[in-house]
Amino acid sequence: MYITTGDKEIASQVERARKLAETTGGTYVPRNRTSLPKLIEQYGTNEILVVLNGRARLFRKDATELEFHPSMGFVRAKRVLRGEADPMLEAGAVLEGDTIVDCTAGLGSDALVFSVAAGKSGQVIACESSQPLYTLLLEGMSHYKSNQPLVDEAFRRIDLRHVDHLELLRSMPDRSCDTVYFDPMFREPMMDSSAIQPLRDYANAHALDEQSIMEAKRVARKRVVMKEKRGSAEFDRLGFEILDRANAKTLYGVINVERGS
Repeated sequence: MYITTGDKEIASQVERARKLAETTGGTYVPRNRTSLPKLIEQYGTNEILVVLNGRARLFRKDATELEFHPSMGFVRAKRVLRGEADPMLEAGAVLEGDTIVDCTAGLGSDALVFSVAAGKSGQVIACESSQPLYTLLLEGMSHYKSNQPLVDEAFRRIDLRHVDHLELLRSMPDRSCDTVYFDPMFREPMMDSSAIQPLRDYANAHALDEQSIMEAKRVARKRVVMKEKRGSAEFDRLGFEILDRANAKTLYGVINVERGS
């Protein structure tokens, strides 16, 4: 993974880029006012991560740029801080002090909401198998700043890991977390969700398999939760009970481990 800075190569950005490369096993390359397409051609890579002032961005020659931002996760996190309900948290029966494993970190929006809800006494482990996405997340979560210090602190508390979720789940003891969560790339994309399309260019597009669900049921104390498009056959295939919400285009499926279902 090649990592560079903005065109002006500000000293603080260079330091961050070098540190990120060292942490992730990537390679820092000086920008030297070179365009990103030319840098990609020069180093023969598929993508390059750009460290900017308070931001980080993934660039691939034939794909849409992907910038780290919690998006609706930020709005949802503020609502949770105000004491409002969140359907994902309700599906997972998440309480303060809980341990949650987010198996499909993506851009970290759901992990952020989990972290806010679990609080300082809880733990959120978020895994991302895609190296580019993991690198973007690591930089973004470490340096994202908003006007909500509690949201920023929640980002910093997330235990982000570059690992396939099945490998992670297999390494965990029985009943060692409260909730296991999956939000895989939908089998049938939502055509009106243009914000998700850039993520699809970098994310792991594989469908969930039964082994992952079996391991999740072994590891969870309370619930296994999956988010999918309304009408998806994945709910039935993987054994999830659908929690229907009127007029919702996406739904949560639940396996209630507590009652053994």
